[in-house]
Amino acid sequence: MVRRVKPAHVNTVFRALADPTRRAIFEQLTREGEQTVHALTHYAGVSQPAVSKHLTVLKRARLVRHRREGRETHYRARPDALAPMVDWLKLYGAYWSDRFDRLETLLERMDP
Repeated sequence: MVRRVKPAHVNTVFRALADPTRRAIFEQLTREGEQTVHALTHYAGVSQPAVSKHLTVLKRARLVRHRREGRETHYRARPDALAPMVDWLKLYGAYWSDRFDRLETLLERMDP
């Protein structure tokens, strides 16, 4: 069963992941687990302020969580936050599946 998708949140997730640097940061956190801003800055190859801005966008989309430990901020991915996007894509998957089934039926009728 497909859950009802909240369009505003889907848009926020798509916008957050539209940027290749943000996608790379999200993927890095998903693969490697929790990391500091310093480690993410080294990985991303951009300035610390740029990484912080990207992380803010990811936080707003609920794709990452953070915690403070002393002077360091640690971030971790929230892959479950991709659920609205997955639900949205499922809607179109069902649409295209139905279209391909109709095409197959038509082609079978055309083939003597």
